[in-house]
Amino acid sequence: MKQLFPLVLVPILLLSCAPPESREPAVPNEAAAADTTSAELHALFEDEWRSRLARDPLFASYQGVTDYNGLLPDVSPAAQERYLEEDRRFLERLARIDREALSAADSTNHELFEFIVGNRVKLAEYRPWRIPILSDDGFHMSVQRMYESAPLDSVEDYERYLARLQATGDYFDQNIANMRQGIADGFTQPRAILEGILPSISGSIVEDPEESVFFTPFLSLPGQFDDATAERLREAGRQAIAGTVVPAYRRFLNFFAEEYIPGARETLGTSALENGRAYYEELTRFFTTREDATPDAIHELGLREVARIRAEMENIITQLEFDGSFADFIEFLRTDPQFYVEEPEQLLKEASWIAKKIDGQMPAFFRTLPRMPYGVEPVPDEIAPNYTTGRYWGAPAGGRRGGYYMVNTYALDIRPLYTLAALTAHEGVPGHHHQGSIRNEIEDLPDFRRAFYPHAFGEGWGLYAEKLGIEMNIYETPYDHFGRLSYEMWRAVRLVVDTGIHYQGWSREQAQDYLAENSALSLHNVRTEIDRYIAWPGQALAYKIGELTILELRGRAESELGENFDIRDFHDAVLLSGGLTMDMLEQEIERYIENAGAGR
Repeated sequence: MKQLFPLVLVPILLLSCAPPESREPAVPNEAAAADTTSAELHALFEDEWRSRLARDPLFASYQGVTDYNGLLPDVSPAAQERYLEEDRRFLERLARIDREALSAADSTNHELFEFIVGNRVKLAEYRPWRIPILSDDGFHMSVQRMYESAPLDSVEDYERYLARLQATGDYFDQNIANMRQGIADGFTQPRAILEGILPSISGSIVEDPEESVFFTPFLSLPGQFDDATAERLREAGRQAIAGTVVPAYRRFLNFFAEEYIPGARETLGTSALENGRAYYEELTRFFTTREDATPDAIHELGLREVARIRAEMENIITQLEFDGSFADFIEFLRTDPQFYVEEPEQLLKEASWIAKKIDGQMPAFFRTLPRMPYGVEPVPDEIAPNYTTGRYWGAPAGGRRGGYYMVNTYALDIRPLYTLAALTAHEGVPGHHHQGSIRNEIEDLPDFRRAFYPHAFGEGWGLYAEKLGIEMNIYETPYDHFGRLSYEMWRAVRLVVDTGIHYQGWSREQAQDYLAENSALSLHNVRTEIDRYIAWPGQALAYKIGELTILELRGRAESELGENFDIRDFHDAVLLSGGLTMDMLEQEIERYIENAGAGR
């Protein structure tokens, strides 16, 4: 889903549902007790869902709930404390529900609810709201396209949007106050990565309100509006942008440049923060969804994966009969014009062509295909310089657009064509768009699960999708195959550098050198990626842990089922329960193997 949230809003949001298992018929009293227990559980789900919508109006709009469309979140310390106490009470209610009395589906719901709210409570203890920004995301970016998730069909809709524009001032001031608290506590992003964030703030400071991304909804007002109404709304939009939005960004920019950067910590890793080692260990377990995950074990796994993938990359260089070292070949890939385009439209067309080639093959690999379409769009100019190479933006519930596979067209000399097939498979289909849309279309799923994005599951699936591209024949040249391996290496290196930075005391330069020496990523991407891992500790661990788990489970299914193994059934087994923790996914695939084997 790649809908990123700052470190302070660690994404414990998004989810899905396991198919019910058959059980022995219950006697009447048992059935009545089970119904009562299930009703209590779902009442808890509904109460927590309503609470979450009220806490984050932007999230509510994205989920298709319009009640809060004129509001922005309250992120004050007092509000954060209320949210924490409320979550503790939700967990107390959950603990009183007898899980043994639940159906298989509700038992899965119970376990995932505990994972989500339990992790919110654990991580809230570290007060991460003091850092509401990442290197490529943050509160100041989350509002820029809020108009896409809320309907704009009536005058009332526009009035609500205007109310949100007017609310940006207080919202920014609350976040600035939280960051000031972070400075006082020594709980900040590292100073080393902060200069790169400045353009994402200054890009929204415009002289002409009509040049602002916030004015976009006023460029094409509904045709049923009379001229006077349309002009009134446009003028109100100009005034709100000029009088509230731009001044809010200007205040934030001044604070960031004059207070935050000078006051930010000189250290780099999370372990340097107060209780930082314990915090990173908690983040490691959350992002991998493995209770037994440890930073040291993941670091060693990363080293082994780097060695394995490096050998495969060396084999391709040998096949190409390239005259030079590994470093020479990487330099050749980074600099030879044959691998780059000169116009943004060319890159977008190449990405679109690959996407459509994959679309045509999807029925051979998947029984269940989603209804939701997706498009290919450029990353917006105002955020492109410090943004990733590509990302998936999911479709808002009930919105008027599909999913977006976002392609970064900034600095085309660092956007090689040989990695484009892997990027497309990961962000579009069979990757994030396919997985996320399937989850959203599963019936009888509690709302909290539709909004759950377990990172190891989601990002592991995206990386698995890249490798599945081999079977789909999307890598047409040895350079394409090397590009895919370079992307896999990129994720393996993440295991090493994320744990290295945040747990073992690595420097920024050490991490950059390690990524640059082992992958064909451009040096610009190397810098932005390392800064991303520094800013968002633990998230980078999810990709490889998830992918390796899915590959291991597929290998187990192929071995045990033999000729009865069908790739389409396996993929349904992985995806049709929605997002799961890795332990739960293993259980799901064990059930699939048992049921498929029984049909032999």
